[in-house]
Amino acid sequence: MFTQWKRILCLACALLLCGACAFAEKTETDPEPAELIVFAAASMTETLENLKTVYEEAHPNVTIVYNFDSSGTLKTQIENGAPCDVFISASPKQMNQLDITADPEVNTDGLDFVLEGTRINLLENKVALAVPEGNPKGIENYDALVQALKDKDVFLAIGNSDVPVGQYTQKIFAFYELDEDALADAGVLTYGSNVKEVTTQVSEGAVDCGIIYATDAFSAELTVVDTATPEMCGQVIYPAAVLNITQQEEIARDFLAFLTGEEADAIFEAVGFTPLHE
Repeated sequence: MFTQWKRILCLACALLLCGACAFAEKTETDPEPAELIVFAAASMTETLENLKTVYEEAHPNVTIVYNFDSSGTLKTQIENGAPCDVFISASPKQMNQLDITADPEVNTDGLDFVLEGTRINLLENKVALAVPEGNPKGIENYDALVQALKDKDVFLAIGNSDVPVGQYTQKIFAFYELDEDALADAGVLTYGSNVKEVTTQVSEGAVDCGIIYATDAFSAELTVVDTATPEMCGQVIYPAAVLNITQQEEIARDFLAFLTGEEADAIFEAVGFTPLHE
């Protein structure tokens, strides 16, 4: 009887010892939970949410926290001290304003937030002319829009001048020699503080058409009747970088590398982005 209890006791001790070893091994090898803060242009919302799911499944210790808004607003938040690990802008301008190596005529305040060696041109988008369901005004392309604007026979939604989609629109107006102030005074323009607001106006049929990104039109299932050429507004480049204020440099670099991988490329291309990785 004593021998049997002795065996049971030895077995219990062995199990406890194995459990302790397994716990110690798990504690030593499992990465610590981490939070990665990513500031990204509003036009990337749906795509980056999909990529978040993919990345977090492969990195269960990492939680990605997004802040989506116009690139200008995000730049101002970073400048004013908001915590951010990775910044993705819808235009080089806002990234340049945070990059000490950029032209001083753009980075007028000498801001230094971009971690050296991490900045890339991640994606290219297109500036699209989108219409609501049924295309009530029958706008077929940018040329037709310009004529309708001149005739004051259309209601167009565009982005504010401080957001990239609005700045690309201003270039299109300049290409066609349109006077934006005169159009606004004539009541044929309405504005949005970011591309999502413009997209919503088109989706709800509150306007006859809107100038947005092709990817936003895709996400909102809107009809695109035309896209602007580089001659009209330049290339629509999305730069990305790790910021030197990051508290998670290794993870931030890994996430940026993930965004340039084949899996991310396929997701970007599916909604209309063109991966660049320059």
